[in-house]
Amino acid sequence: MSSATEAFWRLDGADILLSLRLTPKSSRDGLEGPESLSDGRVVLKARVRAVPEDGKANEALLKLLAKAIGCPRSHLSLESGATSRIKVVRVTKARSDLPTLLAASK
Repeated sequence: MSSATEAFWRLDGADILLSLRLTPKSSRDGLEGPESLSDGRVVLKARVRAVPEDGKANEALLKLLAKAIGCPRSHLSLESGATSRIKVVRVTKARSDLPTLLAASK
């Protein structure tokens, strides 16, 4: 599982970019750990109760991540995937143990 854990994130200068697969309109909010997609990419699975309208699900995702990693919401931004289930989130001022923390937060 080590390679899957490392594959859903990458460094970009001092920031960390996270690849996620978001499921909106779920019964609960939560992170479910790394998952390999059919094309070989590895993403961190996330679920939110918010609906995918007017950016509500994206904002719920950013708030969920901020809470999970213990940082202010202002340190997170959506890099790509605003209208897709596959998203890339930039974390500024990230903790060095962030990928391990997220992979373990089921």
